[in-house]
Amino acid sequence: MAVKIRLRRMGQKKAPFYRIIVADSRSPRDGRFIDEIGTYDPNLEPAEVKIDAEAAKNWLNKGAQPTEIVARLFKNAGIEK
Repeated sequence: MAVKIRLRRMGQKKAPFYRIIVADSRSPRDGRFIDEIGTYDPNLEPAEVKIDAEAAKNWLNKGAQPTEIVARLFKNAGIEK
């Protein structure tokens, strides 16, 4: 089972809001997930990012692979493996 850390789209049409989740790579984008570790709101200026750093590090240490965008959000938040 490959575990990914990725974005789950929420919010209205044309006003997306994302939750940062940990999910099996085979599950659909907005489908079943294992854990929710943060949120990302690109509608605000500047974009608002809230991440549970402890949970994120824990999942990265367990081998979860972040997507490119999530990796960028982690880097900006100062979260490393």
